[in-house]
Order: sequence, then structure tokens, then C-alpha cells
Amino acid sequence: MRRISILSFLLLIVLGGCRNKDLIRPGDPANVAFDKSMELYNNEKYSEAAYGFDLVTRMGRGTNYAEDAQFYLAESYFKNRQYLLAASEYQRFMLYFPLDEKMQQVEFKLALSYYEQSPRYKLDQTTSYRAIELFQLFNTKYPESAYVLDAATYIDELRSKLAKKSFEAAQFYFRTSRYVAANVYYNQVLDQFPESPWAEESLLKSIESHILYADNSIEEKQIERYSEAIYSYEKYLQLFPQSEKRVLAEELYLDAQKKLASLNGSTNNALSSN
Repeated sequence: MRRISILSFLLLIVLGGCRNKDLIRPGDPANVAFDKSMELYNNEKYSEAAYGFDLVTRMGRGTNYAEDAQFYLAESYFKNRQYLLAASEYQRFMLYFPLDEKMQQVEFKLALSYYEQSPRYKLDQTTSYRAIELFQLFNTKYPESAYVLDAATYIDELRSKLAKKSFEAAQFYFRTSRYVAANVYYNQVLDQFPESPWAEESLLKSIESHILYADNSIEEKQIERYSEAIYSYEKYLQLFPQSEKRVLAEELYLDAQKKLASLNGSTNNALSSN
């Protein structure tokens, strides 16, 4: 047992020594440190590579090694899925080396770093908004770039997520009979994300929420609120004239029309009797 333990210990020393040859050593010049870091990077040892590139950015200031190391430092973090750190290093590259030929790639990867941080729709969407902003800036700055279509796809995906967040907020208020608040969020989907798959459903639910709000209002307010439902239906016809869900919209419209006609009839009868 003791002999096995000694052999295991010696094996660990040998293996450790082999690994240490790949690491940056005190006194290594910038070019050697950079080459070792690139070897680690190419072998997908991104944490160790990031450590090495970070050293090179400081020991090789003013050299091409520092410039390339800054780029690969950001890339190492990105490939290691450390997107917050990657974004910070891409921004540092843009600040220090604004004329570098890799700038287009760096700006796209910066936006992509925020995209990768975007959480599921129920959570805070600050990074989603930032990613959209950066992708839009990229497409404006580089309209001929090979990345333009990818950026547009990412924008659509993120905007759909934001639309879903607003729609689900509206649904929460709808389920709890807070129809005014529900309509605020249904309208938000329509106004801000009209191209999203949640826009049509928001308009349908808006018609329904106006009707339910009117149903539960005092009589003096009902005419105005049923009229809002009818207005929303007319808007629906303009935006989704060929939709398969038009039948549902028409059922809601007829309900609102019937209730509005009843109210107008009651008002006319009251005026006649006076």
C-alpha cells in the first residue's frame, strides 16, 4: 500500500511538471507568454488562456502582442461562457484599439455577449434591451457585414421575448380583474412589438378586457367602455383582416354591440319619458 502511494505521488509530480510547461512563468517575455497562452487557447483551456492573455496585456503594453492578447482575452472569456467578463474585455479592446481591423468582429461579439446574458422572459430584461441596442447600432454601422442577418435574427428573438413579458404581465392583471392595467400592457405589446407573435392575441384580449371592464362599471361609464371595445375591434380588422382568429374577434364585437345598443335604447327611452 505504501509503495502504491509513493508511486501515485511521483506520478502526480510528473504530470504536474508537464502541465506547468504550458503555463506562464516569471520572466517569460511577452512573445513567449503570448505563444503559451495561444497554445492553451487552441487546446480549449480557456480559463488558463485568459490568465495568460491578461498578463500579456500588461507586460507587453505598446506592442502588437498586447493588442492581440486583449482580443483573445475577450474571446477566451466568451468561449468559457463568462459573458459579463467577455463584454468588459471587448469594450476595453474597442477603447484601446479603435482602428484595429478586427473591430467589426469585436462589436458584433460585444452585442452577442449581452444576448447570451439575456435571461428567460420572466426576469429583468436589461441585458436584452442592451443587446438589441448594440445589434441595431452594429447593423447601422456595418450594413454590408456578413453578420447583419444574424444580428437581425437576434433582434427579432429578443423583441419577441420582451413582447411575451409584456403580454404575460397583461394576462396577470386580466386574471385578477384589473382590466385597466391589463390594457396598458396589451397596448404596450401592440405599440412596441407589433411584429411579434403576441400582438394579435394582445388585441383580442384587449377587446375582451374592455367588455369585462364595462360590464363591471357604473352605468354612466359603460357606453364609453363598450365603445372602446368596438374601437379595438375595428383596429383588429385593420391589422389582422385575414386572421383565422377573426371569428373570435367578431363574437366579442357582437357582444359589445348588443350591450351598447341596449344601453342606448335605455337612454333613449328615459329621454322620451321625460
